Amino acid sequence: MKFLINNWVFLILLSFEFTSTGFLSHLSAKELHRERSLYRNVVVTEKNKLRCMRFETRRKKSSNQACINLRKPDKLVFEYTQSILAGLAYNPLPKNILIIGLGGGTLPQAFEKLLPDTVITSVEIDPAVVSIAKKYFNYKESDRVKTSTQDGRVFVKRALRKKQSYDWIILDAFNGDYIPEHLLTVEFLQEVKNLLSDNGILSANTFSSSELYNYESVTYQAVFNQLQILQSPTKGNRIIFACNCNNFQKLPESTEKLVSLLKNYGVDLQYLVARISTEIDWDESVKPLTDQHSPANLLNR
Repeated sequence: MKFLINNWVFLILLSFEFTSTGFLSHLSAKELHRERSLYRNVVVTEKNKLRCMRFETRRKKSSNQACINLRKPDKLVFEYTQSILAGLAYNPLPKNILIIGLGGGTLPQAFEKLLPDTVITSVEIDPAVVSIAKKYFNYKESDRVKTSTQDGRVFVKRALRKKQSYDWIILDAFNGDYIPEHLLTVEFLQEVKNLLSDNGILSANTFSSSELYNYESVTYQAVFNQLQILQSPTKGNRIIFACNCNNFQKLPESTEKLVSLLKNYGVDLQYLVARISTEIDWDESVKPLTDQHSPANLLNR
C-alpha cells in the first residue's frame, strides 16, 4: 500500500512538471538564458531533458510558452499543441499555413516534416523569441519555413492588401497573460477570415477557464457562425476550429498514413477528432469583443 501511495504522489508531481505553468519546473529547473525583450522577460530553463521557454510579466505570473523533450524532440509536449494538429483531419494537405505566434517553433518544425510540400509562415512580434527559438529550440528557417517579425494584425492587413491567402491559419499568440486584445475582436477575426482560402480552416488556441470564455466564443461565432471545439483532455486549453465555408459539419475520414505519422508526435488523431464538439456551452447573450468594446484585460482573471 505504501508503495502504491508513493507512486501515486509521484505521478501527481510529475503531472505538475508538464503543466503549462510549469510550477515545479520554475522552482528547480536550471536557467539557461534570461533576456529582457521589448515586451517581457523571456527565460529558458531545463530539467530532466525538458527545455522550456517562459514569459514573465508585470503581473508576476509566468507560464511556459514552449517546451521540447530533448530525448524525443519530435514529440509535442503540450496537449494544446497536439490538439492543434487535429486540424489536419479537416485538410490533410494544406498548401500554405500561417501561424501567428512562434513560441519555440515546435509547430512549424512539425509541419515541415509532416507536410513536405507545404509553406509555413510564422509571425512573431518579439525578435527575442525568434532568436531564442533558433538558439535553444532547434527552430530553423528555410525556403518552406519562414518567419516574419512583426505584429500579427499588421501582417494580416498587409497580406490582405497583397491578395494573399492561406489554407490554414493558426492563432497562437500569447503575451504571457493572455491573447493581446487587438487579436481578439470581431474586426480582426473578419480580417483573418478574409485571408483564408475557400474552405480554408482556422485553429485558435484559447483558454477554457477564463471569464473571457463567453465573450470570446460569441466573438468567434459572430464571424464564423459554425464553430467546432476541442477541449484539451486534462489541461485548461481549448482549440476553436472554424472554416471559411458554408458547411463545416462533417470531418473527412483520416487516412491511416496520417494517423501513423502523427503518432510520432504524440498525437492520437482519432482520439482527438472523436472529442471535437459542436455543442454551444457559452452564453450567447453577451456582447462580442470589438475594437471599440474589448475589455479583455478586465475579464481575463
